[in-house]
Amino acid sequence: FSDEFAINAYMDSSVDIDNKIAAQEHQEILSALESAGVEIIKVRPPVDCQDGVYTANWGLVHNNKVVLSNLPNKRKNEEPYAKKILQDLGFETIECPYRFSGQGDALQCGGYLFIGTDYRTDLNAHNFVRQHLGFETISVQTIPYVDKDGNPKLNEVTGWPDSFFYDLDLAIAVLSPDLIAWCPEAFVPESQARIRNLNVEKIKVSYEEATKGFACNLVSTGSTVIMSANAPELKKKLENRGFKVVTPTITELAKGGGYIRCSTLTLG
Repeated sequence: FSDEFAINAYMDSSVDIDNKIAAQEHQEILSALESAGVEIIKVRPPVDCQDGVYTANWGLVHNNKVVLSNLPNKRKNEEPYAKKILQDLGFETIECPYRFSGQGDALQCGGYLFIGTDYRTDLNAHNFVRQHLGFETISVQTIPYVDKDGNPKLNEVTGWPDSFFYDLDLAIAVLSPDLIAWCPEAFVPESQARIRNLNVEKIKVSYEEATKGFACNLVSTGSTVIMSANAPELKKKLENRGFKVVTPTITELAKGGGYIRCSTLTLG
């Protein structure tokens, strides 16, 4: 784990990362998941991969199949490693010919699959995922990262469009098959309307907590939520609904533009 190459809007390669603290944070997330009853499969990190800790981006798993991710230039070495790991676990792997960010940008909610577009996932990947995994896809787009003149910015390292919601798991959290938390301000108007019209209950997350607190980047078992310690408004809303909320302290992992959800890949 490092931020050698700033491949998303949160990263700053001039800011130092304390890898000892990052490892402690990762262990705290692991302990919280295990305490919530989640079965964990631990794998060794891929060699010389700055973002190898963010396993959510390795693919999208459903019914013993995995559509593998097609990642940015500085994450390409993760792809063959992820493929081997998932094949060794018994999954049928399917390579996606289009830009695709795996579970980071594709979130299952009951029979729906929320899937992002433009930044880390190409629109063509939506049809590909639907054909191979059978989801009803809900295509949405988050707002771009813009320059001082309001023009969308390309990331200087990847050459791809960028956003503070470059992956969808920074803007939406699935809490149960019929309940999501989401930040409406994270989405372009058409996508806001599409989500509002869905027959899914919604909890609003503020823009500040979504961007500064990584509020949506959480893991929910349906009864326990492991989430940011820097999103008190969302935490209170979840506790009021009866969720048990666990809040690991994360500082270093956030410097890579990832958080709790990013460090996990749901396999079933």
